[in-house]
Amino acid sequence: MNPNLGSIVTAKMIDENDEFYFVQIDGETYKLPKQELDQELHIGGMIKGFVYENEDHQLQMTTKIPDVRREHFSYGTVVAVRRDLGVFVDIGLPNKDVVVSIDELPTVKPLWPQQGDKLMIALKFDNHDRMWGQLADEEMYTAIANRADDHLKNVDMTATVYRLKMVGTLVLTDEFYLGFIHPSEREVEPRLGQHVKVRVIGVRPDGTLNLSMKPRSFEAIPEDAQMLVAMMEHSGVNAIPYTDKTDPETIREVFGISKGQFKRAIGNLLKQRLVEQVDGELRLLDKQDGE
Repeated sequence: MNPNLGSIVTAKMIDENDEFYFVQIDGETYKLPKQELDQELHIGGMIKGFVYENEDHQLQMTTKIPDVRREHFSYGTVVAVRRDLGVFVDIGLPNKDVVVSIDELPTVKPLWPQQGDKLMIALKFDNHDRMWGQLADEEMYTAIANRADDHLKNVDMTATVYRLKMVGTLVLTDEFYLGFIHPSEREVEPRLGQHVKVRVIGVRPDGTLNLSMKPRSFEAIPEDAQMLVAMMEHSGVNAIPYTDKTDPETIREVFGISKGQFKRAIGNLLKQRLVEQVDGELRLLDKQDGE
């Protein structure tokens, strides 16, 4: 086995041709593309780089060092899926993608990552020096996460799914907060590696977030109902002097919609407990904050 693969090493230049320098460490020779270097490298000169086996099974060095290495986790981008093998991840190497094995992926294949999804991985090697992607475990995510506090309540975020469980979905937000999405707070289960939009609905004592993928009540209501909410919010008193008893002509003149549309909009708001009708007025309740 070659312990240097997947690592940053310093090697000595021993030969060259028109396209490559050939560098050596611990008896192994690697080719280094000349186009990567700004200055000429002479025989005996030392050079630092990342070493790996490229897609043609040739040992190679690159000075464009990837963030993903042995025991060094970072995000890579899924570029292809092979159902009998796993997913191929781009970590920035010029001629090699890394496979995350089927053994590390969800048993339900529709929940596998798709092209463009992100996986946090490090590199590992088998007994034949084949390079594989190793998914970060929960301990790693805990180590890199920030601690959340209550000021994040109701904040919109985006997050990457890193673990699928029966009890819910674990994510890491773009701000490096750990989050949990209960099945009741999503319409469909997101894929491993999927980038999702979420909203903070709670902050746990341990500094992790309870999140929702569902829209706020206001965002989920129809356009006519949103118009009524907007008018109440801009009224200065959170109310407008119109109810489902208002005559059709007035509704048409003020809102530009029919009495039937108006009543359906009010009914929707009443059902979601966003408004009340009192003393000839439609009034906003204190739940328009989305909780």
